Amino acid sequence: MSVLINEKIDNLLKSTSRSFYPTLKYLPKKVRGQIGLLYLLARVADTIADSKHGGTEELLRILRSYNEVAQGKSSNLPDFSELAEIQDNPNEAELLKNVEDVLDGLQVYDESDQERMLECLNVIVGGQILDLERFGTAKEGGSISALKNNQEMDDYTYRVAGCVGVFWTKMSLAHLISIPDEKQDDFFEKGIRFGKALQMINILRDIPEDLRFGRCYIPEEELTKHNLQPKELLNPNNIDKFRPLYDEYLDLTNEHLDEAVEYIKMLPETQFRLKASCMLPVLIGQRTVSLLREGNILDSSDRIKVTRDEIKSYARKLPRALLIPGGVKRLLEKNKDIKK
Repeated sequence: MSVLINEKIDNLLKSTSRSFYPTLKYLPKKVRGQIGLLYLLARVADTIADSKHGGTEELLRILRSYNEVAQGKSSNLPDFSELAEIQDNPNEAELLKNVEDVLDGLQVYDESDQERMLECLNVIVGGQILDLERFGTAKEGGSISALKNNQEMDDYTYRVAGCVGVFWTKMSLAHLISIPDEKQDDFFEKGIRFGKALQMINILRDIPEDLRFGRCYIPEEELTKHNLQPKELLNPNNIDKFRPLYDEYLDLTNEHLDEAVEYIKMLPETQFRLKASCMLPVLIGQRTVSLLREGNILDSSDRIKVTRDEIKSYARKLPRALLIPGGVKRLLEKNKDIKK
């Protein structure tokens, strides 16, 4: 039974995780399944919260019910059939049709690993509930609401991604590595910033799409300092006015990524696969930040993203870079210097 469940989980991962699946392939087997399953558990919640149809209260009900079943507090799994039918992304529709299989995947792992996964999922769902309460259903053409300040932005990035850094770190410590007690707080903090970096990239890359559906994750307080309102970010001609603030957030993202590199340095040299699995999202993240600096993010017709070929190239270069002394440093420096 566990083999069949793992096959289903792997097939769902292949179809839903464009950039994360290569990272999973690098991960040591002792943690690969658990981390992949958490991704799917969180992706289910994310798909519910981001559904562009249905009332806010109904989506909140489904999201809470899903989490209650996952946490073992209820056995009444919501009916996802209608929600699956209205998904624009066929892979996400397929995921919603197989939620029961995703939840069954938890039974493959021991109680401690289940607890780690569900603890992280609970934080993520809490962030998505807050998002729905704050913005409502993602409806095109409606009014735009914004986060209030940088504190709300930082809190959001922790709830939906920084907590994954905590989970990843706990899994590594439980199954793969040991870190001196006096260094563990720093290790966890760097893991949190690793997760925040990746979520900041999502926020800064997806501004036009989020605005289209009434969500502005750029804080209103900061926009006001630059004489901007959220709705003005719909106009690509305002990029020069927005650029100073946007660059500040890109700088913050790079600072988070630098901490992610320090996190990787703290991993034992013998953990080749673990280091590689961490390095790949850092390389993709750095490349994305470079592209975002040079493009006009307010122009929705200019979709900025790292290509599949670039991701494959990083995957090919990583093993050699990790084996050669100084190889990772050179790869990172070269990656930062690449122009669009």
